[in-house]
Parts: sequence; structure tokens; C-alpha cells
Amino acid sequence: MSDPATTHWRITIDDLTGPEITDLLTRHRAQMADNSPACSMHALDLTGLRDPAVTVWSAWSGTNLVGCGALRELAAAHGEIKSMRTAAGHTGRGVGAAILAHLVATGRQRGYRRVSLETGSSAFFAPARRLYRRHGFAECGPFAEYVLDPNSRFFTLELG
Repeated sequence: MSDPATTHWRITIDDLTGPEITDLLTRHRAQMADNSPACSMHALDLTGLRDPAVTVWSAWSGTNLVGCGALRELAAAHGEIKSMRTAAGHTGRGVGAAILAHLVATGRQRGYRRVSLETGSSAFFAPARRLYRRHGFAECGPFAEYVLDPNSRFFTLELG
């Protein structure tokens, strides 16, 4: 039996060359910049997302891009979730949950012991924090190159 959260969308590795994904990620980064002080804005640009340590997936409903997410390898046993974004008009339909589940499953397949992420602390980021908590992520301290920052919240999920 397939997971109903992922049966509506095709989630595939994206090479970041299509206009739909580049537009979504450009808008994502601009919105993150609008809602975070410059010193606390950690969204990767397209160059950063093309780093060999980063894999980006896009989610599609037919020919419509509905969202994306990325997984960056920090170490052999630790991945970081980046660039989680649901396209306008598709929020509240489970797209983010499906992408998150895909990223977590990929982390397990890669042998990660945990996946972590950074998100904002303002009200704008509350839906993202609820999503991560709903999927078992717990707040943690800064990881990798991050430092304590009142504008950031850090989460991790132990994978076993």
C-alpha cells in the first residue's frame, strides 16, 4: 500500500535548470530575506543549492510544480534539510509533509543518524515549526556552522 501523503505528487531529483524551480527558489530566497535580518538569513541561493553536497527534489502535480526541498550532507551520519518550499496555491494540502517525508526517508537510505534544520523564530515561520514538530523533530542547539541567534530555531530528528 502506498503512502497517501505522497501519492498525489511526483517527487524527483531536480537539476535546477527549469524555469519553474528557479523561479520558486528565487522567490523563496527573496521571501526569506524579507522575513529575516540579513545576518540571520541562511537560505541557499541557486549556486549554493548546486553544491555537490546538496540534492534538491521538486514535487509535481502533472506539469505543475507544487514544492521543493533539499538535503545537504554535513557529515557521513548527519544531513541538513534546506529550501523547504510549497508553491503558492498549494499550501495546506500536504505538499510540505510529503517532501519532508521524502527527505527523511532519503536520509535513512543514506545512513544518516540524524537530520537537522534551521528555520526562523518569528511568527512568519510558525507553520514550518509546526510541520517539523508534527513529524517528530525536536528543538536543539545550533549545529554545523550555525551559532546561537534569537532569529533562528534549530531542530533535529534522530533516525535511529
